[in-house]
Amino acid sequence: MTNVYDNILGLIGNTPLVKLNKVTKEIPATVYAKLEFYNPGQSTKDRIALHIIESAEKKGLLNKDSIVVETTSGNTGFSVAMVCIIKGYKCILAVSDKTKAEKISYLKTLGAEVYVCPANVPADDPRSYYEVAKRIAKETPNSIYINQYFNELNIDAHYKTTGREIWEQTGGKITHLIACTGTGGTLSGSAKFLKEKNPNIKIIGVDADGSILKTYHETGKINLSEVHPYQIEGIGKSLIPSALLFDKIDKFIRVNDEMSAYRTREIALKEAIMSGYTSGAAVQGLLQYANSHEFTKDDVVVVIFPDHGSRYMTKVYSDQWMAEQGFSNNCVHNYDEVFKTEMVK
Repeated sequence: MTNVYDNILGLIGNTPLVKLNKVTKEIPATVYAKLEFYNPGQSTKDRIALHIIESAEKKGLLNKDSIVVETTSGNTGFSVAMVCIIKGYKCILAVSDKTKAEKISYLKTLGAEVYVCPANVPADDPRSYYEVAKRIAKETPNSIYINQYFNELNIDAHYKTTGREIWEQTGGKITHLIACTGTGGTLSGSAKFLKEKNPNIKIIGVDADGSILKTYHETGKINLSEVHPYQIEGIGKSLIPSALLFDKIDKFIRVNDEMSAYRTREIALKEAIMSGYTSGAAVQGLLQYANSHEFTKDDVVVVIFPDHGSRYMTKVYSDQWMAEQGFSNNCVHNYDEVFKTEMVK
């Protein structure tokens, strides 16, 4: 019997690489998307949820009556809730009010108890989803806090799986890895593995306009004046996660909501890949990087697509939502002209 598993957790990992052709046509390099939505929970976060929970089990920190608590913008919550169902644990999640209603409904459908917290407050504010999750874990007996932002197992999960997969899938020919950074675990763990194999591989982090990560990487200083609300989920931060290994990253590129939204929809229309908003941000980061860095035909670039577009149907894939943000109504049918204008700016 082949391709048969004891439960859905057996499907985590070994996600495919798919060559991008039309959205990267101006780049001479070969560019692949690492489609993390092929994980059963439809995101890269399945990897860390399984690894962290199973590590806690090995340490004897969990029993049949245990409760798993986490902070999430959505994807980690899905993954933690999924793993908890199979493992038999109760799941409590704190999410920001930037999380769309359908995501919250999804989390509740998976049996999670969900606390919705304001997004536009400082990380150390008692109302923030970081602090709410910590308080719940502290006040709830027999609970563990995943704490993805400051958990080294976040890095370890991707070091053991994602980085190794990319190296093997490209036959060791990868020259550039590009991914958005939120907690930083995906990029950091993958980068750690790849740099050990070949220190010349360039690691490019993509940050959001409204986040502090790019400036911190360049200056070592936190500039809170850069913090402002933005729409892309799962990217950027107003704090510095310890799961983000800045020394493994060669350069950060900052992208904005509008261009990332256009790019997400262009990927769907030109590559037939329904990816999430962060995937569009990652490709936008690649193309901005390409404006100032020469790629060659021998370069092999991997861009991590963290999740599936089905979670953004009332957001970036909604014409109404795009119009509400003030984004161009012509972008769907006139991408090339929109991009040409915006990239010149």
